[in-house]
Amino acid sequence: METRRDVFQAIADPTRRAILVLLAAHAMTPNAVAEHFNSSRQAVSNHIKILNECELVKQEQKGREIYYHINAKKIKEIDKWVEQFRKIFETQFSQLDEVLHTLKKQKK
Repeated sequence: METRRDVFQAIADPTRRAILVLLAAHAMTPNAVAEHFNSSRQAVSNHIKILNECELVKQEQKGREIYYHINAKKIKEIDKWVEQFRKIFETQFSQLDEVLHTLKKQKK
C-alpha cells in the first residue's frame, strides 16, 4: 500500500496518538480500541484507517478478526527525523545552562 497521507498530520490528532499508545502495548481489534474512547466505533475505525494509510499501523487477519499493531519501523523513521531537532535543542539548553551558571556565580 502506498502512503497516501502525511504521517505528521496523522499524529497531530490526539485520538490517533492515543490509539498508537494503545497499540504499542499489544495488537487490538478496532472494536477493542473503540472501547477506550467516547466516540463511535465508526469514528475510531476512520482514525485507524488513516494510521494504516500512513503505515503507522499494520493489520493482521486472525480468523474472522482483524488485529492492528504498531509499525515500529515507521515510528523509528519519525523518531530519526525528530532526533535532529533534539540534538539542536540539547545543545542550546546546555549553552543556556552554562550562561545561567556563570550569572549565578557572578551574583555571589
